[in-house]
Amino acid sequence: MFTRINRLAIELPEPAYGDANAAAAVQELLGGRFGEMSTLNNYLFQSFNFRGKSKLKPFYDLVSSITAEEVGHVELVSNAINLCMKGITRPGDPDTTPLNNGLNKRNTYQFIATAQTAMPGDSMGKSWTGDYVFSSGNLVLDLLHNFFLECGARTHKMRVYEMTDHPTARAMIGYLLVRGGVHIVAYAKALEIATGVDLTKMLPVPDLDNEQFDATHPYIAMGLNRKLFTFSYQDYQDIAMIWRGPLPDGGTAEVIQGVPDGGPVPELDELPEEFAPGVSREDFMKIAERLQRSAGM
Repeated sequence: MFTRINRLAIELPEPAYGDANAAAAVQELLGGRFGEMSTLNNYLFQSFNFRGKSKLKPFYDLVSSITAEEVGHVELVSNAINLCMKGITRPGDPDTTPLNNGLNKRNTYQFIATAQTAMPGDSMGKSWTGDYVFSSGNLVLDLLHNFFLECGARTHKMRVYEMTDHPTARAMIGYLLVRGGVHIVAYAKALEIATGVDLTKMLPVPDLDNEQFDATHPYIAMGLNRKLFTFSYQDYQDIAMIWRGPLPDGGTAEVIQGVPDGGPVPELDELPEEFAPGVSREDFMKIAERLQRSAGM
């Protein structure tokens, strides 16, 4: 079972301007083959399908705890996309074409179908698919796939980082570069324990140096490049049998029993031009009245 906390993994900066094309590029980090929906669902189904949970508990705990973190990453990227879309259109009479600014943007689907918010798809509008999930039932093969998946995800993050300087997108990607680097090394350590092969000698696949990205510096200063969270206050403690010892950047691995402090979830403004949320002041007053009656007030 999962506990939901009404906070994001980090606090995202409120943008001074919107950039729909930046949002479209960031969609790849959400619903692309190497996006957060893929890392989440790969690890989620591997944890569901894991054979020999008791016998191989440290590996099960590792995949399970990273699964929970990935849920938060999907939430974080979605909110970053939503903030990147802020302020692009304007309220107005329908005949004044208030959504005209969305006409020539790269992903018009976001203006037509999702009221300028995130969608479960990639940078070209292709929907995410379960075909991206790999759950073979073989421990070493799944861990090797996860290592490769995180390396591919990091490559795409670095490229999108270089495509846009939108401050909200950069802050989010900077965080994910740090956390994704942790996951790469975590799976490398797991594979070394399972096989005796030191995969860290293959690194960089790609370059794991985060110092070159300014947006990663605040998260490195917080020590998030060496911490792995259990995302549970009592379970999955055996990740400490894998996430331990020296790291490629010279730090030392640290397990945190629990969750990150996180940041507030952004409040999305109403968009009358999108008929979203489609609740007038009169409707709101009636809803409030019915809620009061329901609460016995």
